[in-house]
Amino acid sequence: MTSISMPQQSQAGRKKTVAPDTKTPQSGGSSVADAQQPKLPYILCAGLFFGPLTWMGPVGAGRNILTPQIFSNIDPAGKVAAVAMMSSFVSLAGLIANFVFGALSDVTRTRWGKRKPYIVGGLIVQALMFVVIANVTSIGAIIAGWVVVAVAENAIAATMVAQQSDRIAPRWRGTASMCWGVGWTCCQIITIIASQFLGNPQAGMYLLAGISLVLGLVHVLLMNEGSNLDEPRVRFDAGDLLSHFFLPIHGARDYYLALGGKLLMVVGGTCVSLYQLYIFTDYIHLSVDATKIAVATMTSISMVTGIVFGVIAGPLADRFGRLKAPVAISVIFIGVAAIFPFVWPQAWAMYAFGVITGVANGVYNSIDGALNLAVLPNKDTAGKDLGIINFANTLSQIIGTAIAGGIITLFGTYRAVFPASFVISLLGACLFFCIRKVK
Repeated sequence: MTSISMPQQSQAGRKKTVAPDTKTPQSGGSSVADAQQPKLPYILCAGLFFGPLTWMGPVGAGRNILTPQIFSNIDPAGKVAAVAMMSSFVSLAGLIANFVFGALSDVTRTRWGKRKPYIVGGLIVQALMFVVIANVTSIGAIIAGWVVVAVAENAIAATMVAQQSDRIAPRWRGTASMCWGVGWTCCQIITIIASQFLGNPQAGMYLLAGISLVLGLVHVLLMNEGSNLDEPRVRFDAGDLLSHFFLPIHGARDYYLALGGKLLMVVGGTCVSLYQLYIFTDYIHLSVDATKIAVATMTSISMVTGIVFGVIAGPLADRFGRLKAPVAISVIFIGVAAIFPFVWPQAWAMYAFGVITGVANGVYNSIDGALNLAVLPNKDTAGKDLGIINFANTLSQIIGTAIAGGIITLFGTYRAVFPASFVISLLGACLFFCIRKVK
């Protein structure tokens, strides 16, 4: 039986069931205590590694690599406007979906747990829409398809990020966040694969659908979320509605600083990443074949450096208890990376950009999740509150697209997006440095 309800009381003192394969609580609204998880939960960490690969990898590759090529094939003159329009609609849909599904998962009670139903349902819809997008031929229909994907994608994302709060004790969250971050970085493997299908984007979309479903199954099996029907249900009174379905109010200063920092960090990166295909073809003036090689090369460089530094950063964060400074410094480096292609419009400068952002994103992605958990104002609304933080990935696309598209139109060159990326990233770093209760 499936139901949606609100927890009647704090779950902190309630006895939790234990998953036999992971030795960690499977259900309950509050976080796992250090004493309940004396050893690193390797299976859960493996599941978290595969998490981003199920949605961020396929969606990012399809939306940022294959779809711009499809737009270019349909309407070369209007491709930039089409990308901007797609990103705006997609981001708005994703913003709403992230908040709604994060909140719903917090109060959902099913025999399969609170997160799994939304993850599985989202993966199925996402894969089906990849197939639909591959078979429509109008820009409007493609954009509509991506709007549906955005809803499914954010249903997956909002519930997946909350699993760290549900299943991982504070002592292991740096390492668990590292596994999630390395998985996020490995999404670039899917981008490399997709870049080889620029000549046949339809086949590429089919492949992305298959990757999403297969890796999604792996994630669900590893996380092995059990029933949470034993969690108490209560009335929908005003206090519960305010707590579970509205923005956090009390003790949320650092939470909003982390939200703002993440938003600006992603905006700064989006200014460049959203138009990376056109930067190679129209700014650096590479051929389609050369662009395939360039995108694959830059992505490979960024991925390798990201994995190496990500694997190092997470465990070090657990050991030294430092989260704020590494995150803020990594965001500064993302801005610094944009200087290279701004000064030198050559392929090697984009490769340098890839190296620096790879290092920075590796550190950032490995620690940011733990930082987000540390600034949560209420552990019992983790899905909703983490969903709001995660929506920065979505809202930033609206802002980044508007900024980058406006700059390109105003100056008539992709070169101007790089200083914008630099300034925005530095502002994001400043917000992270202002966080008080996390070292």
